[in-house]
Amino acid sequence: MSSAGLRAVFHGWWVVAACFVIAAFSWSLGLYGASVYLQAITAAKGWPVSQVASAITLLFLVSAVAQKSVGRSIARWGPRPVLSLGALALAAGPCLIGQVSAPWQIYPCFVVLGLGWAILSTTGITATVAPWFERHQGRSMTVAMMGASLGAILGVPLLLLGLQQLGLGLGLAVAGLTSVAVLLPLIGRMLRFRSPAALGLAPDGGVASARDTAARPPVTVAGGQRLWSTAIGFALAMLVQIGFITHHVVLAAPLLGSAGAGLLVSATGLAAFVGRLVLAGIVDRVDPRRLAASMLLLQVAALLVMAWWPLIPVLIGASLVYGYTIGHVTTLSPIVVRREFGAEQFGALYGQAATLIGLTSAFGPALFGLLRDGFGSYRPGLLIAATLVLAASLTLFVGGGSSPRQAVGR
Repeated sequence: MSSAGLRAVFHGWWVVAACFVIAAFSWSLGLYGASVYLQAITAAKGWPVSQVASAITLLFLVSAVAQKSVGRSIARWGPRPVLSLGALALAAGPCLIGQVSAPWQIYPCFVVLGLGWAILSTTGITATVAPWFERHQGRSMTVAMMGASLGAILGVPLLLLGLQQLGLGLGLAVAGLTSVAVLLPLIGRMLRFRSPAALGLAPDGGVASARDTAARPPVTVAGGQRLWSTAIGFALAMLVQIGFITHHVVLAAPLLGSAGAGLLVSATGLAAFVGRLVLAGIVDRVDPRRLAASMLLLQVAALLVMAWWPLIPVLIGASLVYGYTIGHVTTLSPIVVRREFGAEQFGALYGQAATLIGLTSAFGPALFGLLRDGFGSYRPGLLIAATLVLAASLTLFVGGGSSPRQAVGR
């Protein structure tokens, strides 16, 4: 494409492309990287798994608490300074983790990483994209979040390879420095404008009217039933989802062996990518709240069949179905808030919802572990998880109803 052609592309899509790359690094070093750190630190240092796992839990708790501030900060100062801080923290976390020499030192390291993960995960990415689109609001957020799948498919294997070849300290230092070397220039270049109004344009690249470019009143944060039904529904869903992802290898290994379980997890990640790809094509033509509730019903079915029929074909099929729904569920919570409340209030409102979602989902791995140890198998835990996801689906359905914003972007 010529330079003139590149300039003709609406800048909002360059923002989406930048957020795609940000998501790939953030999920690689944040959510999916956590399992790599757990294995690498315990193997290299010989420290108890429970101690390192508790530090990783702190990562997710710090991230959850920070989500509200992330949304408000982007609404106030714009994405470039906020996401630049996130890029520095995301890089510093792994670099510091690789240099620890005593168990207590891992806790502040994961606090730093938790701050980076908070800023560069769902709230930060979707709050950055939200002002740029109206008609393509769902598609733009979905494409940006597809970088998360790339983090699972390519980022984690590359991180593991780096640690295997270079060792814990140098491997994590290279990973952290590579991320900041890529992300800081990208954020500085692509996120220098806060909204299309700064370019004299309307959302989606249309010609701005006087109403579009006029100064808007300060954000007024309000929520009510719609916001909190969204937050509670997705909090319950993500509680189960994070727990399932964390325990998937252990759950599958008795039937498939360690290598087979690893392949199944990779296939599940690929199914999540397919789910996001499908979602990008349909999300602006459907009610995202009802679509999310429907996907949660598919998760209920997948969890139930895994619990009642622990057979290899059932496990593989149910895992792929569950993976497909992951691609929808992890992306739809910000889209629901954006669709129902608009761009002006999105950062502050979704920050509130993301705090509850993050605080709740942080306990998913521990919940699955306690149920597994308490009952001696995963079957009762899977049945309880299915019940929680059913409650999540009903919460989204009941908390919906008619809304004047549902037609936006159709």
